[in-house]
Amino acid sequence: MARLIVISGPSGAGKGTLIKHVLSSTDRIVLSVSATTRACRAGEKDGREYFFLSEAEFGRWVREGRFLEWAEYTGHLYGTPGEAVRENLEAGRDVILEIELKGAKKVLRHRQDAVMIFIMPPSLAELERRLRGRKTESEEAIRGRLARAKEEMAEVEKKMLKGLPPLHYAILNDSVSRAGDELAGIIQRIREWDEQADHR
Repeated sequence: MARLIVISGPSGAGKGTLIKHVLSSTDRIVLSVSATTRACRAGEKDGREYFFLSEAEFGRWVREGRFLEWAEYTGHLYGTPGEAVRENLEAGRDVILEIELKGAKKVLRHRQDAVMIFIMPPSLAELERRLRGRKTESEEAIRGRLARAKEEMAEVEKKMLKGLPPLHYAILNDSVSRAGDELAGIIQRIREWDEQADHR
């Protein structure tokens, strides 16, 4: 049984770095490439990090039903193209979605078997340092991302105090190697549970 693994967390929490850590050690997991209306950053390539779309193109994809989920985040639109996700799951590969919290909630409503993993930065101060270190965004964009991060982290912490649903996790990214190993370990355990369930 292949799983949809939803990885969310604030901008600058290190989601992409941890995902690369996991992908480098297996070929049974693929990363879904999202679409966005934000500008392409230096070093990014269309179709690799994101499908970079104009707002008109994004709107057309929405009307054509091409997204598994889509949402607005800090002034830009982001969406998960559904066809590639379905094809990979049917081929027996686990699929990682790296999406913001609003989109993650939409996926979890429609896919009860999806696993949610939230990546937390060590602190808001460290998150701000990481965002500023990118040197890719305006002061207004950084403030918007920090405000959104504060809201998301408070929401996740509240849920953690109440007890997250089964198969849902939060990882503190205070060290890439430690947090990356923790993420890989969680995914491995889920795979082992699924394999045991398949053999019952």
